[in-house]
This record gives sequence, C-alpha cells and structure tokens, in this order.
Amino acid sequence: MKTIDELLAEGVAGKRVFVRADLNVPLDGTTITDDGRIRAVAPTVKALAGAGARVVVASHLGRPKGAPDPAFSLAPAATRLGEILGADVAFATDTVGESAQSTVAGLADGQVAVIENLRFNAGETSKDDAERGAFADQLATLADVYVGDGFGAVHRKHASVFDLPARLPHAAGYLIATEVGVLKKLTDDVKRPYVVVLGGAKVSDKLAVIDNLIEKADRILIGGGMAYTFLAAQGYEVGLSLLQKDQIPAVQEYLKRAEAKGVEFVLPVDVRVSADFPDLKNQVDVHPDIVAATAIPADKEGLDIGPKTEELYAAKLQDAATVFWNGPMGVFEHKDFANGTRAVAKGLVDSSAFSVVGGGDSAAAFRILGFSEDKVGHISTGGGASLEYLEGKSLPGLVALEK
Repeated sequence: MKTIDELLAEGVAGKRVFVRADLNVPLDGTTITDDGRIRAVAPTVKALAGAGARVVVASHLGRPKGAPDPAFSLAPAATRLGEILGADVAFATDTVGESAQSTVAGLADGQVAVIENLRFNAGETSKDDAERGAFADQLATLADVYVGDGFGAVHRKHASVFDLPARLPHAAGYLIATEVGVLKKLTDDVKRPYVVVLGGAKVSDKLAVIDNLIEKADRILIGGGMAYTFLAAQGYEVGLSLLQKDQIPAVQEYLKRAEAKGVEFVLPVDVRVSADFPDLKNQVDVHPDIVAATAIPADKEGLDIGPKTEELYAAKLQDAATVFWNGPMGVFEHKDFANGTRAVAKGLVDSSAFSVVGGGDSAAAFRILGFSEDKVGHISTGGGASLEYLEGKSLPGLVALEK
C-alpha cells in the first residue's frame, strides 16, 4: 500500500488530489456534536495543501436515499474543517455537477474544497458494478490523484471507496495508515492479557467478531443491550429488556466454546432497570432501580449495567496489556444510564494497557462523557470497519488501495 509520504515525496504541487474522507459526523440540526472524524482527517488534508496540492475532500453523511436532502448536507462539516485547518474551505453544492466542476476548477495551489454528500448520487452505493463505475468515472474527472483516508467507510464497496482508486494513482492517508497499524496490534502482535469489552444494542451485530475473538482474546466483558440475550441464554428472566431470542442458540454455543478455550466471559452481575425508556431529549429524571442481573423484574427493562458490575469490569481491565472496547454499556445518552459506560471509559484511562476505543457510539461516548483522547492508545473513527477487520474480513477500501 503506497503511503502519503511516498506520494508527497513524488510531488503533488498543482495536482488535484481527491481525498476520500469520513466526515460522517453526528448533527443536531446543523450543529456538529462530535467533530472527531473531521479532526482525524485534517493532518492528511493539511499535508497535501501544504505541499501545494489542490485538495478535493469528499465524504458521505448519514443515509440519504440517493438524492439531495438538506438534512444530510456536508456544509457544516466543510465549515468545521476550515476552522480546524485555519484556512478557507470552498464548498460545492453538488457531487459531480456544475458546482463541483467549477469549484474544483477555481482552486489554486494549496487550497481545499469539499464537495457535497456523495450519497446524494445513487451511483455511490449502488450494488450494480456498471452504475457504480459510471459515478466513479465522473468523480475521476475532478482529480489527478486519489488518497484514501476515510477509514470509517473502507468496509463498504462504494464508488468513491472501491471503484475510484482503480481509476487514479492512489495512496493511503495518515489516518488509514494509523488505523491499520493499530488493528494489527489487536490481531497479529497482541500483548497479553488481551481484554475485549463489547456492548451496544444487538448481539447479532457482534456475533462474527465474538466468533473470531474467542480464538484471540483472554477475557471478554459483555454489556449494553446485547447482554440480555447472554443472560437469557443462561436461563434468566430479562423482563422487557432488549432480547434477540433467535440468537440464543448461537450465544450458548459461544459460551461453551469460550469455556473450552479457557476464555473468560464476564457478564453483568447487576443492572439498572426502569419501566419506561428514558426521555433522551428532555433528560427527565428516571431514578432507576438497581437489581441483580439474575433477578430482572418481568415489567422492567435493563438499560445500564449496575454499580457492582462497574467495579467488576474496572477490576477486569486493570491487569490487561491490550484492551479493545466497542459499544456502550447502556443508554449513555441519558444521565441516569451513563454510569456504566463512564466506568468502562475510566477503567481504560486508569489501565496501563494499550487501549483502543473502537469507533461509533463508543468513541462518541468517550468524548461526550468528558474523557481526554490522549489518555487511551487510540480512538478509531470506524466502528463497523474496525469490527469487520477484527472478524477477519477483507475490506474493499483497503483492497483497492493495495492494488
């Protein structure tokens, strides 16, 4: 895989460099609530602009249905990128149309532009190779060189991720190089004990990575909505808690395999429960009950791990040499159910392990709950991409850059 440093050494002054970034940031209206992904790609953009390239930054945001939708505009991300770079960033109001063409044509050496949300064009996500290729052909007219730096999208076989690199000279940006290097420390060169913390809503989203990690991890801690399927698999009542009954046989099999392999599976010993899902917008006080994980009332829903589990999980992190965390322990967006996720984040910060926060909600929670990024080894920008890498899957965006 060609690096951006090799590309810079060859010279990029005057060249149009297409940077496939991941600016898929959470928005409250037009306000960015977590700019981590924008800050993550800034070093690549800054290096290219500093070397005299005419930088064209592209990304998706959200899931528009192949047509323009103002709710998913990249305009706020373009503004924030300019603030981070300390320079004006031009914005094209379409992807490959008149605005994109004229905006890119108007760039001088060292200037940066962001084009509108790639998913406003149906060709970006099409499963039809010809339709995707046709969109990639249009994107290729905007650039002379391609730099892949949107790690959060490399697991997608999309036009700007997979097809476009085949049409232009290409290299990997700093972020992709960093992310891949970190993931290799979680797969090929692991320091032990290796502890994995998995949370989030659905156990089905994590089955493949659990399957692979049983062969690699020493200890797996389970939280979030997925924990209740594990508890049900052991025969316990979970009340109104999130439950995927169809996944119980698979969970039971994984628990047996883990035991046979000597992998320690750790489940919650207590949980915070409520009769109603909390009001996330107004943050109305809930005053949840705390019950044993083996005694959840039939009319209550588990929404966070409890204080005894917080202590247990923090202790299970302290002797680790390597930690990977993906998925919150509860509904961290509400103050009454954020304690479990906060406890895991603090456990990572307090541990001397090389710790990786695996993107998505975990990364957002880590920052929202007030923890400093420099207190952990790495915060990934790609939750889905990092999980698929750990599953052992081939990621289309990385394959394209390696060719």
